Amino acid sequence: MFEDFRNKTQQEDGMIFPSNIYRKIVLQPAYDEAKKNFLTIMLQINIAHLKMLEEQGLVKKDEAKQIGIALKKIDLNYYRLEDYSPQYEDLFFRIENKLIELAGDIAGNLHIGRSRNDMGIAIYRMTLRKKLLLLMRELLTLRDDLIAAAEEHIDTIMIGYTHTQQAQPTTFAHYLKAVIDQLERDFERMQHVYKTVNRSSMGAAALTTTGFNISRERMRELLAFDDIIENAWDAVAGADYIAEAASIVQLAALNLGRTSQDFLLWATQEFNAFTLASPYVQISSIMPQKRNPVSIEHTRSLLSAVVGDASTVLQMVHNTPFGDIVDTEDDMQPYLWRAIDRLIGIYKLFGSLVVTMDVNKKKLKNRAENSFANVTELADTLVRSEGISFRQAHSIVSKCIKVLLAHGEESLASLTWGLANTQSKLITGKELTISEEDFYKTLKPESFVGVRTLLGGPAPATMKAALERSKLNAHDFYEWIRLKESSIMEAEKELAAFLEEWNQ
Repeated sequence: MFEDFRNKTQQEDGMIFPSNIYRKIVLQPAYDEAKKNFLTIMLQINIAHLKMLEEQGLVKKDEAKQIGIALKKIDLNYYRLEDYSPQYEDLFFRIENKLIELAGDIAGNLHIGRSRNDMGIAIYRMTLRKKLLLLMRELLTLRDDLIAAAEEHIDTIMIGYTHTQQAQPTTFAHYLKAVIDQLERDFERMQHVYKTVNRSSMGAAALTTTGFNISRERMRELLAFDDIIENAWDAVAGADYIAEAASIVQLAALNLGRTSQDFLLWATQEFNAFTLASPYVQISSIMPQKRNPVSIEHTRSLLSAVVGDASTVLQMVHNTPFGDIVDTEDDMQPYLWRAIDRLIGIYKLFGSLVVTMDVNKKKLKNRAENSFANVTELADTLVRSEGISFRQAHSIVSKCIKVLLAHGEESLASLTWGLANTQSKLITGKELTISEEDFYKTLKPESFVGVRTLLGGPAPATMKAALERSKLNAHDFYEWIRLKESSIMEAEKELAAFLEEWNQ
């Protein structure tokens, strides 16, 4: 019976490596990802390694030229279109085989002092650093959009909520500035992870470096890495660079997800805080009145997908041996790439819908005026005007609200100076000295916002100054990205020049 199962499996899956199922679920997907993402980088590493070997005298100049000519003949577009062949284990061996075919056995010396291990890690890191820079640039674009929206809404009064309940008046700009500051922290975390990622593994070889006199420092320079992973074991085994990147991407998605949840609530007809522009809503097939805020729904849903893909990366690292192992290599990388690509798109979508939506300023202000959200400032004012403790002032205002609620009133419009005076006499034994004019002025949400001029508050002048600082910071952030991108581009130009020199 067992032999029947064995024979059936061998007939279906083959008798030689790779088995059909292994090819289908492992080698083919890995090859497809490699030819999509790695071909150019693999060529650049080959050029850099060849140049270093030539400079170190490990490959003669005429041999370097011979290999360089073969490298020039590699048609990357051909390999981008070509399907996986079981004749070669992976893309590396396929390219190496072609080089030997073009240049002869001497092309095998291109592998002096290196392994697929250190080369593969360098490829992963070079791929990831570019994706991180794209993500960071899109984050800054979203941040610019939110700064512009905040400047537009410095005077847009709205109620701020704590514990999902009406708390205090603030402005839409104040809310957006909080999101802007959170994005800034996301950016700074990405800067840190870029530093972790942009370190060279080249020269670690399989695990223990090499006996050849190669230059790890020169490889770092040629490939625009900022640093070298010193310990060779760490260079090929350490997966914390991708785990850190996944954690930061996951946190960035969680952060924006909370904002998207707020926006989805505020888009309801009951809340009616804003109206999305037509390109960002869909209609119902049956209900003519519907304007479904699907762009926000998809934002929230896709952010959850980003969190899920990033979490997959962390789970794949969990409890793996600390060595060169496939869990932390080909199978893992696409999950992080997909998370980053999705987050880039979400940043674009969210920025677009924010700058095109119409905020219902009048509705938000009326809601603030017809609520009890302003009473914190009344208590503060009574402390200043009556010379009483805050706890006494708090008690006076609290008693007033309880009286109004007992009579079915749900707005400060019903709170009178006389009612407050009555409660003051009951609690402090003294009549109020504040004038009725100042009393009623205190109840206005504009007054509440206007006196909050402390750093971080919503007062217009304070908010304008805070947004100006954010715009100044943006210049430094963009310059940081420009310098990193420029470093990579200059290195790529230099490598291309070396290739041309060998082919002259």
